[in-house]
Amino acid sequence: MPVARVWRGTGQIGYEAPLVRLYPEFDPMALITPRTPPGTMELLPSKQIAFQRMLDTIRRGYERFGFLQIETPVFETVDVLLTKSGGDTEKQIYFVQSTGSLEQAKRPDIALRFDLTVPTARYVAEHEHDLSFPFRRYQIQRVYRGERAQKGRYREFYQCDIDVIGKDNLSVAYDAEMPAVIYTVFRDLAQVGIAVGPFQINLSNRKILRGFLDGLGLTEGEAQAAVLREIDKLPKVGVDSVRATLTGEQALSAGVADAILAFVGIEGTTDGMLAQGKELAGASALAQEGLNELTQVVAGMRALGVPDSHFRVNFSITRGLDYYTGTVYETFLTDFPQMGSVCSGGRYDNLASQYTKSKLPGVGISIGATRLFYVLDQAGLVKDQVSTIDVLVTQFAPELLPDYLALAGELRTAGLNVEVHLEPAKIAKQMKYADRAGIPVVLMMGPDEKAAGTVTVKRLDSGEQAAVARAELAAHLRSTIGRTA
Repeated sequence: MPVARVWRGTGQIGYEAPLVRLYPEFDPMALITPRTPPGTMELLPSKQIAFQRMLDTIRRGYERFGFLQIETPVFETVDVLLTKSGGDTEKQIYFVQSTGSLEQAKRPDIALRFDLTVPTARYVAEHEHDLSFPFRRYQIQRVYRGERAQKGRYREFYQCDIDVIGKDNLSVAYDAEMPAVIYTVFRDLAQVGIAVGPFQINLSNRKILRGFLDGLGLTEGEAQAAVLREIDKLPKVGVDSVRATLTGEQALSAGVADAILAFVGIEGTTDGMLAQGKELAGASALAQEGLNELTQVVAGMRALGVPDSHFRVNFSITRGLDYYTGTVYETFLTDFPQMGSVCSGGRYDNLASQYTKSKLPGVGISIGATRLFYVLDQAGLVKDQVSTIDVLVTQFAPELLPDYLALAGELRTAGLNVEVHLEPAKIAKQMKYADRAGIPVVLMMGPDEKAAGTVTVKRLDSGEQAAVARAELAAHLRSTIGRTA
């Protein structure tokens, strides 16, 4: 039974709920200061429309290449989610618990997803016998990480992922398709007011550096993984810091450390770097395999229309996550090098080894949309968008309200987004409302216009207005605002 109590300082009788027992300082009658939770992005409508158009552009790009949309729950069971734990990941998980289980001191059995890879692995393993392989999936959803909240770093943010997942094997030709998707999406963002500017896709193959390390006598798997993780930090900490770690914590000789750094620092044209890499890799079969795969990827990218100006081979690209086994990608905005990679991913041998005995190799990429949008918006490169409402029907004469409602219905049937000003007000006030709300066009119809069968159309940006026959109104508005039927 709930316990009756008097709320502090109010004299009002209420009932004690589990929330109050857990948080005795909570006063439901107090005035709470409204505030956005730290580490989240909350936008005003003009910016939210711009962000949504960014997501829509990414979605269209993914679908243009034949990817199918899936969605997974915002939380996963703990045993599924923690298969990819370890290091910082384990410190960033948000566990989910009901008030009832919290009162009973039970451990949480579900947690919020921290990326979309683990949910996809679980999804494919669970639905394996219902899917067609290779399975081409995209997913655009929020993920959650318990990071320290700061500008441009979020606890809740959108990831936009694509993956191609094979059964038993997957051609390296799919690795070439990923950069083509990246190129298409980032090129098209400029068309919806998201000025990403020049960008470059960096790519390599982890087999190359692993084979090169074999040739230096560094053959143990975990030791190689540790070196790859350090190389991945090069853009953030610099050569001197990585060299110090390799010769210190990793206990490599100065000669070996310098050889590694020289190899990942190779510069030149794409074809020149591939040729130089094959020469330096020597007799390492693994490195030569990686270089042959990378050569095929480059050829495929060119065939798919990705210009050489928008990609480069970069042997220092390793991706810090150990499950990548082949091709790896990182995309950088030329004008914002401090932002780091805005789209990354790669090839993995077995996506779902923790959940099924089937071998499910794949390749994929991910765009961190929230952080990308924040940085570009802060730089003034996101164009504020007008309202998604095309037209405001003003209430010029209150007695004609049924006519205004009928007019709005006609225009909505014709494919336009229409709002009716339902409260009587001076026409100047209604115009001001439309302007502030970003509605580009207002309609006015008084008794004289109704008798004549016309409607006055006014564009707020230019102030131009014209009387249009009601029968021609929908076509005129579609032409005026650039919307197709």
